[in-house]
Amino acid sequence: MLIDVFVQNEAGSDLKNYHDEKTLEFKFAKRVSHAYPYPYGFIIGTDSSDGCNVDCFVITKRVLRTGQTFACEAIALMEEVEDGEADHNVLAKLPDEEIELTPEMQTILTDFVMNVFSHVAGKQIAVGRFLDARRAAAYIVGASNTGEAAQQIVGPERGERVS
Repeated sequence: MLIDVFVQNEAGSDLKNYHDEKTLEFKFAKRVSHAYPYPYGFIIGTDSSDGCNVDCFVITKRVLRTGQTFACEAIALMEEVEDGEADHNVLAKLPDEEIELTPEMQTILTDFVMNVFSHVAGKQIAVGRFLDARRAAAYIVGASNTGEAAQQIVGPERGERVS
């Protein structure tokens, strides 16, 4: 499934950038306890249970810059609970890259999520299962806020954008 991902945080950076997730306007940045292992942002046209857009890591070695938007393919869903609220992360890849989620990548992501906010007293985070692309797609469609995200889904068999 193709999704539009807005990059908030660059891989290797320990700055967490905050944007208005509807207008994409930059608001402010704060330091976090660990550098992002992969580019991180959110899926445009979605609403998650925490009131923000659905969070997304783009699994790539390419440099993706803050403020850029990329068409990506959802490859997995990483379950996460933050302070008692579901805050799952979609894992995505660029369409022209061949990426398979490995146990090593899962460990890197789990370690990052468990420690990124270790500077915040009382922050409670738990990581659950890593689910397949179908579960990620279902999660994204369920979080579509206008039907727009659902209309931009790529059929997994055809690999073409649906409009």
